[in-house]
Amino acid sequence: MRIAVAGGTGTVGKLVVEVLRERGHEAVVLARSTGVDLRTGAGLDLSGVDAVIDLTSMVTRSAAAATEFFEQVTANLHRAEEAAGVRHHVLLGIVGSDAVPFGYYTGKMAQERAVERGPVPWTLLRATQFHEFAGQPQGGVRVGPLTLVPAMRVNPVAAREVAERLVDLAVGAPQGRVRDLGGPAELPLDDMIRRYAAATGRGDRVLRFPLPGKAGRAFRQGALVAGPDADRGTQTFEQWLENSN
Repeated sequence: MRIAVAGGTGTVGKLVVEVLRERGHEAVVLARSTGVDLRTGAGLDLSGVDAVIDLTSMVTRSAAAATEFFEQVTANLHRAEEAAGVRHHVLLGIVGSDAVPFGYYTGKMAQERAVERGPVPWTLLRATQFHEFAGQPQGGVRVGPLTLVPAMRVNPVAAREVAERLVDLAVGAPQGRVRDLGGPAELPLDDMIRRYAAATGRGDRVLRFPLPGKAGRAFRQGALVAGPDADRGTQTFEQWLENSN
């Protein structure tokens, strides 16, 4: 199959492309580095594509900015998909995004709604934070030698396992929303980042703080942890740390 990967150079995107090629599929990377601007639609041509896996992302804490970005990208993808006769749109969402009224998560919910009401048959997989989240800037706020991390319960999953699940879904028929995918264990976000800093020799001092309001309460209560009916990955955060060093 010929499958386009929107955001194919990101953390999960690179792995999706890798898995597709390992399994004998043709991967079409949609990113600025390949001449495609998904926000404007420039260079977006899906001729001959059977399915699109949407992994687009941006770094922001603004709900308005995230919503505008995801709605525009989805509209552009839908136009190109309709023009090319693409039969399947696969979206990666975030577990608990509907329970956290905060910035980026609000944008992801707008993206889900746009896909659900769009013209192309779709599949939605929500996953928890990836192990790699521990080393990404949105995981905390650096203030000199300190990294401030909101009090949050997380359930990290291997990005490779998410990529494999997305490819499984893309080569099949559209299913609507499927079972969530979470990691094998739960841990506090600050502990996750602290372990990553120690393993990579960064020596950061990590301090946890309670984020105020409904979003902060949702984070602390485990809104981003996969529920009992979710599927579970197998690689633990500790195993990922060992394999990445």
